Amino acid sequence: MPRSKTGVVRRRRHNKIKKMVKGQWLSRGTLFRRSNEAMLKSLWYAYRDRRARKRQFRRLWIVRINAAARLNGLSYSRFIYGLKQAGVELDRKMLADLAVRDADTFRKLAALSQQHQ
Repeated sequence: MPRSKTGVVRRRRHNKIKKMVKGQWLSRGTLFRRSNEAMLKSLWYAYRDRRARKRQFRRLWIVRINAAARLNGLSYSRFIYGLKQAGVELDRKMLADLAVRDADTFRKLAALSQQHQ
């Protein structure tokens, strides 16, 4: 039985990895070992940052809601507390969108929140 080497298989695997890091600086885009390191790191960053994005958006929504609530004479915590007491079940994403795009509706929600404190 002839000796089987990994020539074609290894080259395909290497090329697949190098294609993933195409465009990176210096040896990170050309040498396999450096490309493999760069690829592993980039996949880890992507995994981590998919979770971080959710936190960052929530922070942004809270900042927007707080700014709009203060224009209506409430703090963020009082505004959210009043909405919970009133039984309004809008999430922060929707509230932030209302604060930015529809100030009249947000003003009504702020008034409702003040009534239920």
